[in-house]
Amino acid sequence: MAEGIFAAEIVEECRREGLLAGAYALRRPRGATFLRRLARDLAEQRKAPRVLLHRGLTLLRSEPAVLRRQVGLGAEAARARVVLRRVARMVTDHPGTTTVQPRHCPTPNA
Repeated sequence: MAEGIFAAEIVEECRREGLLAGAYALRRPRGATFLRRLARDLAEQRKAPRVLLHRGLTLLRSEPAVLRRQVGLGAEAARARVVLRRVARMVTDHPGTTTVQPRHCPTPNA
């Protein structure tokens, strides 16, 4: 399992290696993501509120492009509850597969 903004970069390689059970880019309400991120960043107090607000608005505007890029790299855009349901089904349909030894899928530029 890989997660994060760069996880989609390894989708095609993992697919070729037979290591891919699914690849998802979470599609969330942008406003809710903005508010969660802002609340977290304000609580951490690492930067001035004005800077955090500006950064948050920039990320809010760029989010559709980020999602399009993830999809272009082979991930499927889906809501979190859909992904959780699919992963639960994979585990139910293939008991014991979560205990196999991890296999490495090379990261880009590695």
